[in-house]
Amino acid sequence: MNLKLGVNIDHIATLRNARKAAYPDPVDAAAVCLASGANFIVAHLRKDERHITQKDIAQLCKLFPKKIHLECAATDFAEKIVLKYKPYSVCIVPEVPGEVTTTGGLKFTPAVQKRIFSMIEKLHKKHILVSLFVDPVAADLRTAVRLGADMVELCTRQYSEAKTPKQAQKCVQELALSALLAQELGMQVHAGHGLDYHNVLAIADIGGISCMNIGFAIITRSLFAGLPSAVEEMKNLL
Repeated sequence: MNLKLGVNIDHIATLRNARKAAYPDPVDAAAVCLASGANFIVAHLRKDERHITQKDIAQLCKLFPKKIHLECAATDFAEKIVLKYKPYSVCIVPEVPGEVTTTGGLKFTPAVQKRIFSMIEKLHKKHILVSLFVDPVAADLRTAVRLGADMVELCTRQYSEAKTPKQAQKCVQELALSALLAQELGMQVHAGHGLDYHNVLAIADIGGISCMNIGFAIITRSLFAGLPSAVEEMKNLL
């Protein structure tokens, strides 16, 4: 089975914003990625809008209504934007002030669970699919299904940062067991975080994962190979 590929375009917006220019436009990048084999466009809307902005989301959802997978925290700010522009799907992720990138899966405290449950109910009423970004832990998967998630995205950070082949193999086993459990619980399974052209194959070989969400590796490869070639190369690996 060919895995689906979601390409995260945050770093296109990062480059644009560094110069406070109108380009490179992440909307243009989304069109190129989709034309080159990507199945979905992933974009993370943070409260500080340090890369993707509300304007970007409005344009992306208007032009590619069935292709936008929006990442956001379970906040009133994000919920308002999601309900306004209605992306195809949303992945609720944790956000920590000052973080460079998402550091791990959601921590399901009682307060977090209550907030996520409320948000999922509202998104479902607008026919928006909801994913939760989780560590490959059985208890978190069961919490995700109890909260009403349609899918989970397994965090592959520990795998991508493993120092030895033995550590990496242990992570692959944990991800494989989690993918199987998530399927048994009735959820779709995505995977992402730190995946690149060298380490993605071991995760692609795990049965039950339907989509890989990858950004930084593809965008950095595109600086030398061009965006169409970078997307096509990753898609061919999957």
